[in-house]
Amino acid sequence: MPFTPDELLRYQRHLSLSGFGPEAQEKLKHGSVLVIGAGGLGCLALLYLAAAGVGRITIIDADTVDVSNLQRQVLYTTSDTGLPKAQAAAARLRALNPLLNIMPVVARFTRDNALALVAAHDVVLDGSDNFATRYLVNDACVLAARPLVYGAIQGFEGQASVFNFRGGPTYRCLFPEPPVAGTVPNCAEAGVLGVLPGLIGTIQATEAVKLLTGLGEPLSGRLLLWNSLTMTSRTLRFAANPVSRAITALPPEGYGETCAVPSSTTTPDEILPDALCVRLDSVQLIDVREDWERALGAIQPSVHVPLAGLASDAARVALASLDAQRPTVVYCAGGVRSMKALPILRTRYGFAAITSLRGGYKAWSKPVA
Repeated sequence: MPFTPDELLRYQRHLSLSGFGPEAQEKLKHGSVLVIGAGGLGCLALLYLAAAGVGRITIIDADTVDVSNLQRQVLYTTSDTGLPKAQAAAARLRALNPLLNIMPVVARFTRDNALALVAAHDVVLDGSDNFATRYLVNDACVLAARPLVYGAIQGFEGQASVFNFRGGPTYRCLFPEPPVAGTVPNCAEAGVLGVLPGLIGTIQATEAVKLLTGLGEPLSGRLLLWNSLTMTSRTLRFAANPVSRAITALPPEGYGETCAVPSSTTTPDEILPDALCVRLDSVQLIDVREDWERALGAIQPSVHVPLAGLASDAARVALASLDAQRPTVVYCAGGVRSMKALPILRTRYGFAAITSLRGGYKAWSKPVA
């Protein structure tokens, strides 16, 4: 099918690129990509996939734009705050390239919709921020025989790979099982350098373009590790494990910890926000977040001792104002650091009846629908 005058003007740098040319651009035009998550990784990947001319792009994300996203999610502006990310991203991409079919899906990627969405696209690009979704995406891609472009970021470091390409290794070949809930800080707890998702998301877009056009060598069987502080990268090779393909259906239960939605069940070391609300007058509170986090809001009254300083003299003085025998609740932003604080507060300071707030301050301050 010949290119329209608009397409000839828009894609002329591709058309004139030796080794790419009209044939590869035609493949992009008729290609389709499912992008899961329109956050830091998804934003950059989406920009370049749309600019490159990928004919059909589906964006699935249930979240809304928050001011805290704008430090790294460059698809959005301040005026988008409160809008569904999938819809705001689609509007921006249509403005960038009106020749494409952009479909926003304001929903979570779940067991109920995973297979249909994955099977309807040529390539899947995972921009999610939690292990539950990553394992679900992987398994759906294995069942639907679709290649998966993977990316992950935390702090100053990122990684990328391509899974399930022509029978190659899957995500489970590299990471067979999800980590135990609470053992790995989530994106909100650990933080991330704002430009890092731009680097990794662009690598993901590059891999997706290569898969659609058949050009180059995909990152299949290789994990690219990037350190933004040293501006260095290294590549680890890994082999396929036949066990990783022993999937006949998506299991009926969940896939482990998710960064976005805390579970409604607790361990003996935890207390839910609703239960704390009922007992608020009878417990004492310890806030282990950083100063800047507390400045954004806190559960009052509470003693403030950042996790990193729990062994300091200043912490000992601050905690001396509390009764170690009284019921005590420790909290952080999302519930990870507070769980780490529990053994320290028990062994070093003798708090006998202490629990961690499940979901942290984020869950406590979330409006009730």
